[in-house]
Amino acid sequence: MQFTPDEIADAQRIVYAAMPPTPQYAWPQLAQVLGGELWLKHENHTPVGAFKIRGGLTYFDTLVRQRPDVRHVVSATRGNHGQSVGFAARRHGLAATIVVPHGNSAEKNAAMRALGVNLVEHGDDFQAASEHAAELAQAHHAHRIPSFHRELVRGVATAYVEFFEALREAPPEVLYVPIGLGSGFAAAAAARAHVGAKTRLIGVVSAHATAYLDSFQAGRPVDAPVSTVLADGMACRTPVPEAVALIEREAEDVVAVSDDEVAAAMRLLYGATHNVAEGAGAAGLAAALQLSGRWRGRRVGVVLTGGNVDAPLFAQVLQSQIID
Repeated sequence: MQFTPDEIADAQRIVYAAMPPTPQYAWPQLAQVLGGELWLKHENHTPVGAFKIRGGLTYFDTLVRQRPDVRHVVSATRGNHGQSVGFAARRHGLAATIVVPHGNSAEKNAAMRALGVNLVEHGDDFQAASEHAAELAQAHHAHRIPSFHRELVRGVATAYVEFFEALREAPPEVLYVPIGLGSGFAAAAAARAHVGAKTRLIGVVSAHATAYLDSFQAGRPVDAPVSTVLADGMACRTPVPEAVALIEREAEDVVAVSDDEVAAAMRLLYGATHNVAEGAGAAGLAAALQLSGRWRGRRVGVVLTGGNVDAPLFAQVLQSQIID
């Protein structure tokens, strides 16, 4: 998936009308633990605490121009995509219904409700919620917003363009990108092509939700069960075929990190940078630590994709009470 320079510039115009670029820092304590220079991109510093907001902004900008008749949108989420939809829908005066599975993050649910969405709980996992969202959209003649779409990727690409352009003089040799349904990885690949960086991309999945790793290894979409406690943003049971093909084409590798490794990365991020990371947000660092021997002494990139974790769960992580 590629974008023209004009498409990227237009995405930047749309995104920066709502938020400034986010920073990237080389944190000394992270470098010390990793054994190499580590640059951390702070997508937890957005108005919804996660990178997804960028895609929602570009998606809705295109939607309202191409479909001025749309007044109601429906989507499914584990939280960050839903906040993105709610944020953008409110800016454009559209009604939004978001479906989440039962047992979803209470604080992400509260954040979505605060943005004005009608929150519906259905099913035991994201896939069940997604299927119900499609049914609701059809029943109410509403516009169904997918979780993977070219316009979502175009917006998210602005984050990675910022990252690669900030480090243009000395880009990282490798960038670890968490994979939920694949929009973040697709955006990183598009931004890499746009800037002309040679950075290798390594996708990161939860060891308790391995659909994209299994698909990468099989060369075709493969479903996998989901049991992760921490990485709800990566809790994908059914991968998107287009995303699978893109990851197979663009990824140096795809690796899996356990909830224990994610918890350790969350603690390290808090201790070394005083930033709160949700499970998926810490997955990139968890992978970098897992593979530190491969890249020791070199420049590494990690994206803290979000910081939306429920306080009781984060407290358990800090107390080392999360186990696989």
